[in-house]
Amino acid sequence: MDATPHRVDKGKARAHDEQPTEQTPLLPSGSGSLSSSRDTSVEHPTATRRRLYSRLLSVFLVSLSLCVLLFVLLAVVAYSWRSRASTTRPEEIIQRSLVVRGPDRIDVLNATSQDGVWLLVHGRMGLDAGSIVGVKTDQDDSVLRDWYKSIGRWGIRQLDRVTVTLSPIHISPRAHPDVPLATISTPSLEVPLTADPPPRDLSWLTPVKIPVRIQPTKDVDAILHFVRESWKNGFVSVQGFVAEAVVRGGGLEEASWRRRIVVSHADVRPVINMKIPSLPGLPPPGAGNPLPDFSDIVTLKSFQITSSRDTIVLEANASVVNPVPLDVEFVAPPLPFVVSLPTPGLAAPSVPVASVHSHPFHLTHPNISLTVSGSVVPLPGNSSSALSAFVSEYISGRDADIKISTPLVPELTINTTFPAPHPKPEILRNVSITNMKIMPLGTGMVASGIVHALVVLPQGINVGVNASRVFPDVLVFDGPVPSPADEAVSFLDPPPTQPLPDPLPPRAFAHIVPEDWLPAECHPVDGPPGSGSTVAVSAEIVDVPLEVLPGREREFSDFVSKVIFGSQGALAGVQGVAAVAVRVEGLPFANGRDGEMELSGLPFQGAVRIGKKGKGA
Repeated sequence: MDATPHRVDKGKARAHDEQPTEQTPLLPSGSGSLSSSRDTSVEHPTATRRRLYSRLLSVFLVSLSLCVLLFVLLAVVAYSWRSRASTTRPEEIIQRSLVVRGPDRIDVLNATSQDGVWLLVHGRMGLDAGSIVGVKTDQDDSVLRDWYKSIGRWGIRQLDRVTVTLSPIHISPRAHPDVPLATISTPSLEVPLTADPPPRDLSWLTPVKIPVRIQPTKDVDAILHFVRESWKNGFVSVQGFVAEAVVRGGGLEEASWRRRIVVSHADVRPVINMKIPSLPGLPPPGAGNPLPDFSDIVTLKSFQITSSRDTIVLEANASVVNPVPLDVEFVAPPLPFVVSLPTPGLAAPSVPVASVHSHPFHLTHPNISLTVSGSVVPLPGNSSSALSAFVSEYISGRDADIKISTPLVPELTINTTFPAPHPKPEILRNVSITNMKIMPLGTGMVASGIVHALVVLPQGINVGVNASRVFPDVLVFDGPVPSPADEAVSFLDPPPTQPLPDPLPPRAFAHIVPEDWLPAECHPVDGPPGSGSTVAVSAEIVDVPLEVLPGREREFSDFVSKVIFGSQGALAGVQGVAAVAVRVEGLPFANGRDGEMELSGLPFQGAVRIGKKGKGA
């Protein structure tokens, strides 16, 4: 038995190194050597983040530098463009860059004497902003220049539009800028911008509607002088004055960065020159030709004057030469007018007789059809002479003077005429004398009888008429009145009578004229076709002096012989003029008592058979 003592291994001694085999791992599994290897091959996460932040900061700083550089470049470019836009004279912008076409339509919104005339003007507008700042495309531009301009065009497209605010525009003749003609006011308006509009193509213009208020000057003489001179020269040349014009970026309701762009100008003085077009039926403007009269522009086509209760209703249709170009539409609301009559022979002011208004109308070519209606206003008691003179001129075939004004421009009065009918109307018709007698009285001769006539008013005058007095001035002929009959001299204010015609008409031998008006009776009758109101009038002549015309004693003696010894009596022709005092139904005199008009200068012609068997003709 081996007595050698046996040592027990308690696991605390260092193990003996084993010899490597094919199954031995390449890396030992011991913790010490493995940890050391990992610490040297894997980077710590904190260092990685630091390196990433450094790279991002470098990229940011480079990008920021580029942005700042680009911003500075854009700012310099924008400043140069803004400087060019702000230093360009507004007059140049208006003439070269602002493109306006129209007006295509004009609507009258309102018209008063206090506020003037409000118009809504339709048109097309655009601003060639590229030409203002010099960024329009040019074939000769270099690449760098084209790039530079493209930035400007891009900026204009981003701005898109501007808002223009103008102080009131004062208009005056260019030759006399200190003479005001009118003041034009507009609200702030948007003007669209275009960077590079196509040449000779207006499709880039934007339709606009602009409210405009026009207040004409109260110096009517200045306006009339300007109109006459412009017609003589053939063109209109006016100058405007705008105390301040402010251009702000963006639209009216916009509140973006665009509103920070502001350009203002003071004392803007635009000039407008416009050729006056030729108007059909009128002499061409220019070459010193005078301005046509109002009656050359407005032609009365028809009218109706009708009694209606306590007034006279007026209606008329007229044709007005249209001076507006073919492509312009115009709509006008009812416009008021006042018609007055001058007082004959007096320095008194004219008498307003009618208040009328035009009906709404559209433009037609070459003439505008205009309808006017209204009524006679209450007339003062001293207006009878003005009415009498007007009606007498009209029915005598002479144009009667009238004055036309409008409450919209109280200082403006147009002197014109109311055209008389042609041929001259025959007011007194079928004149005859019944029971006429010629007999001696004292040292002279007197005539008696009953005068009959029809008072036929012209077509369109359909009023109630009551003739209360007549005043005849008669020439008596031996036989029928010679043909053609000499027109007798008319008178406007009988009595007294007018001088006898010189030379005396053939076969005229006597003159019969009463000393005063003769009472008359009348009643309405049916008039001839194409006439107005008609009444039958009769007046009795009692012992009216019969004056033998100078040098016609023999003709008178022969006529008396025919009356006394002729079996059928003698045929006497009568010719002359008469005045008729009439009252018109519905004519509204202010005091309610007056209203009688004297229609004078009414020519007549007839015949009467005088003798035992003569019953008048």
